[in-house]
Amino acid sequence: MMGAAADAMNGATRPLGLGYWPLPEDEPRVSLNREPIRLVSSDGALVTGIVWTPSHGRASRTWTLLAHPRGDFSVHYAAPLLAAAGFPVIAFNTRYLNNDTDCLHELAARDVVTAHDEAIRRGAESVVLLGNSGGGSLMALAHVEHGIGDAWVGLAAHPGEGVFMGQVIDPSVVDEDDPLSVDPDLDMYDPENGWRPWPEPCSYDSDWLVRYREAQLERVARIDARAREAIEVAGLAKSQSRAIDRRVDAGGWGRARRRAVSTPYLTIYRTLADPAYLDPSIDPDDRPLGSLFAFPDPLDANYGRGGLARVMTPRGWLSTWSALSSRARLADTMAEVSVPTLLVHPTADTEIRRHQAAAIAASSGATDLTFHELPGAPHYFEGHRPEAMDLVTEWIRARFG
Repeated sequence: MMGAAADAMNGATRPLGLGYWPLPEDEPRVSLNREPIRLVSSDGALVTGIVWTPSHGRASRTWTLLAHPRGDFSVHYAAPLLAAAGFPVIAFNTRYLNNDTDCLHELAARDVVTAHDEAIRRGAESVVLLGNSGGGSLMALAHVEHGIGDAWVGLAAHPGEGVFMGQVIDPSVVDEDDPLSVDPDLDMYDPENGWRPWPEPCSYDSDWLVRYREAQLERVARIDARAREAIEVAGLAKSQSRAIDRRVDAGGWGRARRRAVSTPYLTIYRTLADPAYLDPSIDPDDRPLGSLFAFPDPLDANYGRGGLARVMTPRGWLSTWSALSSRARLADTMAEVSVPTLLVHPTADTEIRRHQAAAIAASSGATDLTFHELPGAPHYFEGHRPEAMDLVTEWIRARFG
């Protein structure tokens, strides 16, 4: 390993925002094998990662796959802890590593299949799909669409990246081309609506919050409409180019072809505006004020460089970040996940609410279902990782030996 990954493994200060990387206190204190891999998906995409295996003793025939749609999970904290317990891990990155601008969850699911096939090639008899954060909905989608995996484990798995965007997108934006445009009646950062400067907690009226949540989905619908229009325009131009004989009218064919392949990127401002970040009375749990995406004030990240999905292709937005259009929604897929299922929810998570985790468990199609809350743990389980992974390894061992 090199760079930040090596520093994290060697005990250096971890980079901000990469809470899923191993920390010094997570050191398993056993020798492990780490093998870099480069795999090619069925459609020619590159899948990279690390195979983690125990150096001593007999390795289990149950393997775990660990990935996220865009995050580098090759050195996720769970990988060395699982390997130390005897379970080989393929911790890998999809084709969209650190760049989800054109992320299609349906193609990322193919990358999960690629890693699954590699585990089988290496002797796996059972494969556990483990999803942390946005990895949960990716693993569920891969299971449902491709029938892979003998168990599903969710660690702080949110309901889906699109669903998550629906709760954090700023509905007060009135002009998608103006990052400072605002409807004051829908502005969670307006004192008239209950906002107070960081780090003072805020207090939002419940009726206002209902309107706010509705307006968030209305903004998502408007962005969806822009995305679909762009796709339709390109599709029409593609049909036109097919109707033109390029040998007879090369110029006309070329103009139509340009319109067909043109991608007008969506710039989506202000995507870190969940009132629950600043009002602890909303869905109360053990979480602190703020968001793991903010450093430290969500206002700064909402208007500055933070947030998510800031630049997207129309199809990438619809597939990954739309609360209304993305198919990577656990509300839709969990009913079809009938393999043994474990969901571990950290109650101090700033991003996922307890009622959301409970709803994910309730929608599961598994008869073998375990839902466990870990009190006081944050989204990436810092300070609670050995405890969380003991839960996971004991659960796997009880089912697969």
